[in-house]
Amino acid sequence: MQNKLKGWLADNSVTSDPKDRILVLDPAGNVELEDIYKEMLSEDTGLRRETIIHVVILFLRIVARFLMNGYNVNTGLFHAVPRFTGIIEKGIWNPLKNAIYVSFIQDKILREEIAQTEVVIQGEKADVMYISSVEDRSNGLTDGSMTPGRNFAVYGAYLRIIGDDPAVGISLRNISSDAVVKVGTDMFGTNDPSKLMFVVPASLADGTYELTITTQYMKSNTALRKTPRSVTTQVVVGKIDDDDDRPVIE
Repeated sequence: MQNKLKGWLADNSVTSDPKDRILVLDPAGNVELEDIYKEMLSEDTGLRRETIIHVVILFLRIVARFLMNGYNVNTGLFHAVPRFTGIIEKGIWNPLKNAIYVSFIQDKILREEIAQTEVVIQGEKADVMYISSVEDRSNGLTDGSMTPGRNFAVYGAYLRIIGDDPAVGISLRNISSDAVVKVGTDMFGTNDPSKLMFVVPASLADGTYELTITTQYMKSNTALRKTPRSVTTQVVVGKIDDDDDRPVIE
């Protein structure tokens, strides 16, 4: 597999200088563990598929155990460190206000792959809609985790929710059950082209979700796009359900 990343030139939404340009990734799609297993088998390792699956899940389980026992883990692919968030009140751990998260930093293998990666600039793409980052405002985490009943921020470009098409709005699709929850406009705190902030529905169940922003917004502010467009990112709420597509590594 040849390393190649493609991107479009776009305005930098965090500055007012029209000359500031950034490169927005043209995503190639999503890869799940099943895709990784197939790629590993294509390397003709001589290992059975069942053996590969067992080794991968065992690896994930052992890494998770080390992290949750306070170890820093260096796999060569990433360096992972467990952290705490939130203020400890009266010396008591409160799961409603405190959380555990893991910080990941790219390591040697990724750095070597980055050095061998070709970047293809596909030119200008007018009015590129994109998500640059997200933030759980209750704890400052930017890893895609969100807390029900608390504020969640999305940063990017052309994100303002506007338009009368029924598809317009913010939706959360549970990847396991395919159930969709829409965020009401009364839950919006900020609705700007470069930043959206909304209250995560308090009834949202734990799981992995596809967060989709759909709008008819145009830069001119005097007209709407005839056809709405969307941008999507993946987010996680709480503990992943056992019937999620990801392996159970408890």
